[in-house]
Amino acid sequence: MSRWGASLLVIVSTMVAVGIARAATEDVKSLQTRFDRETNSVHKAKLLEKLGDAQLDVTRRASQANDYKTIGLVMEKYRDNARAAVDALKKDHPDAERHTSGFKQLQIHVHKSLREVDEVLVVAPDEYRPPLEIVRRDLANMDDELLELLFPRHPNEKKPAVKTSGGEGVSP
Repeated sequence: MSRWGASLLVIVSTMVAVGIARAATEDVKSLQTRFDRETNSVHKAKLLEKLGDAQLDVTRRASQANDYKTIGLVMEKYRDNARAAVDALKKDHPDAERHTSGFKQLQIHVHKSLREVDEVLVVAPDEYRPPLEIVRRDLANMDDELLELLFPRHPNEKKPAVKTSGGEGVSP
């Protein structure tokens, strides 16, 4: 291949990569606008799946470019969006055990994003870890909260027996 052909190939591949990144950014922006305007809490939670996937895609590309500042900003925005969806669902549907729609999808996606943050924390430089650790803690708390809302312990249920060193169960 000639130098001219190689140069053309580099230019075209760069333009394609920039175009894909720009399209993803526009997609995140349009989904964010839809998410912000959505008033139905179940639709908002389900829309977070699409928005969150787009945001996670942006973080993966930023990770490949070692752009941890972008990863932190995007994950903080994801956390804020997830909190808004949880709060909206709790307000509109206080009994998640009976009305699981939205809660299930949100819990699954929050758990997925938690795994993504864990993967980033393994490779992130020290100066970028503290904000990512805060995001991780907040997402873990939301995940636990959603699981508790979906699967609450009933008041008439006994707590599981605590095993003692003697092998016999003791109720707390």
